[in-house]
Amino acid sequence: MASMANVLSTTKRVQIIAALIEGMSVRATARMVDVSKDTVAKLSLELGEACIRYMDETLRELPCKRLQVDEVWGFCYSKQKNVPAAKAGQFGYGDVWAFTAVDAETKLIPTFLVGSRDAGCATEFMQDLAGRLANRVQLTTDGHKMYLSAVEEGFQGAVDYAMLVKLYGKAPEGPEVRYSPAECIGCERIGITGQPDPKHVSTSYVERHNLTLRMGMRRYTRLTNAHSKKLRNHTAALGLFLCFYNFCRLHQSIGCTPAMAAGVTARVWSIADLVGLLPPPVAAKRGPYKQRPVEGANSN
Repeated sequence: MASMANVLSTTKRVQIIAALIEGMSVRATARMVDVSKDTVAKLSLELGEACIRYMDETLRELPCKRLQVDEVWGFCYSKQKNVPAAKAGQFGYGDVWAFTAVDAETKLIPTFLVGSRDAGCATEFMQDLAGRLANRVQLTTDGHKMYLSAVEEGFQGAVDYAMLVKLYGKAPEGPEVRYSPAECIGCERIGITGQPDPKHVSTSYVERHNLTLRMGMRRYTRLTNAHSKKLRNHTAALGLFLCFYNFCRLHQSIGCTPAMAAGVTARVWSIADLVGLLPPPVAAKRGPYKQRPVEGANSN
């Protein structure tokens, strides 16, 4: 039997996805579009995984020149401190990190990875990133030590790589400490591999994209209960948003979508184009029509 997400009309699918990528929660979207929250979650999961497959196949031989890499924090199931003992140490319960790369010129996100904040996941991400590029690039990361071995193993020295190490002053005091980091009092640019151009050693674009992600994805909004309960749904939602960002969203600074700027597509995608990555809706199956008896009618 076809699921409810498969029998939704294209118009209904577009309404649901449009709401999700504008930062609405699953429950709010379900109320607005008048469907069940399970239907919204299933559509998000299926389309998100279709978007991930499409980007994996399409974003190849990219003409990127200057890439910036960072990782953004999120969590699944519960905050790390609230993970039950039976699930402690299992990935997908508690902290999860999303690695992303941004091309400074086209603003394209070539790839992403949801994993732990460690050298193993950083290496896997860098290997995938390196395999998508057509040319030697300049790469900038922050000063996290995991990137030293990850970049070397991923690019095998064929990269101009530098770290941007931020220097912080005294941490602020008072109740605002949690979301108010210490004041940045300077930056140190450290060349690691090749000959990186010092004037392009920056992580500004990828850090700005972290903000875009938090504003556009309800699952990344702090201090809510809109987080994903399952890692698969978390990853699919991120894939859906990044596909929308790459192919549908006009970037103000370049006047087109990142995918257009990178030569991946020649046009701006609509949300209906995104929805088109899924099989078309199927007609709901109905049983045979039965005449209902009229009350008070003679049975003869």
